[in-house]
Amino acid sequence: MLYLVGLGLGDEKDISVKGLEIIRQCYKVYLEAYTSLLGVDKEKLEEFYGRSLIIANREMVEQDSDVLLQDAYKTDIALLVVGDSLSATTHIDLLLRARQKGILTQIVHNASIMNAVSAVGLQLYNFGQTVSLVFFTETWKPNSIYFRIKENRDLGLHTLILLGEFEDIESIILCLLDDIDLRINEPSFESLARGKKNYESPRYMSISHAIGQMLELEFLCGRKVYDESTLAIGVARIGSSTEKIVAGSFKQLASVDFGSPLHSLILFGHRIHILEIEYIRAYALDTEVFDALVQQQFPSVNEIKTLVAKEGIDK
Repeated sequence: MLYLVGLGLGDEKDISVKGLEIIRQCYKVYLEAYTSLLGVDKEKLEEFYGRSLIIANREMVEQDSDVLLQDAYKTDIALLVVGDSLSATTHIDLLLRARQKGILTQIVHNASIMNAVSAVGLQLYNFGQTVSLVFFTETWKPNSIYFRIKENRDLGLHTLILLGEFEDIESIILCLLDDIDLRINEPSFESLARGKKNYESPRYMSISHAIGQMLELEFLCGRKVYDESTLAIGVARIGSSTEKIVAGSFKQLASVDFGSPLHSLILFGHRIHILEIEYIRAYALDTEVFDALVQQQFPSVNEIKTLVAKEGIDK
């Protein structure tokens, strides 16, 4: 059997009891090491799990899956995935290949950015499409993310923007195919041209860099979807002991040092609930500025506040 086991977002102790039991009973345990980033190293995981881990790089999972699956016919194999086991389409593809070969599969879920984002106080069912922002090049500045954000904002829905690592031409192609798959271990374009795969050191997009690119898209597309005064939330290392959450305008957030990766950005929808606003206010960089921008950008919230205050006076 092939097990896909989610590890969660924080450290070695985020594993579920079921996941830990599976790890300890499997013949081989692979650690998928390229679609996301965990806050602890392999050795710490091995110490806690009591098992040796085999690093499964991108080539093994996507191209040489037979190596990973060959033992799953006759024994139990586990693939450990940071976050939830099915957050990336890569893992769904692996499951399909296993099932086509007649291999039994089981999924063990865990927390991912897609549900842990509720830590900021926004209600999950008020989110629209999740989008990924890639590093621009001089000649390639995709605007699809801009129009997806516009669709969400037109519907009054929040937008989660994932900030990943995309180094080269192959990454760009993969990004187009898979909008929410973070790639950490990418071959350089030059090495691919030579028929070899030499992997470059990863880089990760900061919130400041992301805001700069998004404002550039606004300038290029000009649909007035957002500007420097737009309220948003910056989050870093969510689910870990060092997570950082800050609310403020684009201009404010661009000046904040969020520290090490991974970073994400959240834009509010106009259907935001008063309870969401009140919860988020605790993370405001400047509460006076935050309150003023709420009044400007979310008039419906102000109407509710006024109504509640009036009812209180009447009583």
